[in-house]
Amino acid sequence: MDERGWLVEQFEANRANLRAMAYRMLGSLNEAEDAVQESWLRLSRADTSGVEDLGRWLTTVVARVSLDMLRSRKSRRENPLDTEPPQAIASQEAQVDPEYEALLADSVGLALLVVLEALAPAERLAFVLHDLFAMPFDEIAPLVGRTPTAARKLASRARRRVHGVDMVRVAGFSQQRDVVEAFLAASRGGDMEALLAVLDPDVVIRTDSAAVTPGAPTEIRGAAAVLQQALHFAERARFAQLALVNGAVGAIVAPRGHLLLVASFKVKDAKLVEIEAIADPARLHQLDLAILDR
Repeated sequence: MDERGWLVEQFEANRANLRAMAYRMLGSLNEAEDAVQESWLRLSRADTSGVEDLGRWLTTVVARVSLDMLRSRKSRRENPLDTEPPQAIASQEAQVDPEYEALLADSVGLALLVVLEALAPAERLAFVLHDLFAMPFDEIAPLVGRTPTAARKLASRARRRVHGVDMVRVAGFSQQRDVVEAFLAASRGGDMEALLAVLDPDVVIRTDSAAVTPGAPTEIRGAAAVLQQALHFAERARFAQLALVNGAVGAIVAPRGHLLLVASFKVKDAKLVEIEAIADPARLHQLDLAILDR
């Protein structure tokens, strides 16, 4: 077997693991495939005669590429004008199958993808590489431009946000959760009596323009009006998942791990007094989210 054939064989042996890692860091199968292909292009140009562990070398390359993509969210790469780029190895998923992506997202965990999206790039990289792929901090540190101790702190901070550590100690947490769970259950089932039981008579619901159809009101007041709005929300409520939103109990709607809607709730005397629905992408990325287990 010639050298190129050996490289192709080694690359294919590592492809699935590289794609899984890139997907967890990027949250997009298309971008993950781009990162993996970029690692092949770099491999085919590199002198690997001194590389002892090619799998680890490829992992480091994909991690660096993913970090750059997280920071810029640009997947285009410029090729030198005076050289012809190596031929990319065609992926079996060159045309991304939505069903395959959905299965991959489920295997990762939609909740994890949503929270990872809210992390800073360096935090996300440190957490994914260490907690999910067992890479030691002395190898992660150069990737994020930090010391091993600082890289450990990045992963720790990310871990606390992912799991909502300390956030569930807020006053009235149990009551908030019970009321929001009851609201979601009643919305899913279209149970008007149960909905009225958790709505304050003067409840108000506010939505941003991205969360409603054009021309629809962005503020509705009174239990009767909010009740009708909640019934319209029934379809989305089927896919809603409990979450901590800026430290309070809320809900997210995130098909395939892509965050579409966040609902925050204000509870007083075991009643919902205020609901806010957020769908504007810029606002979504400003929220502090953690997922609550059912």
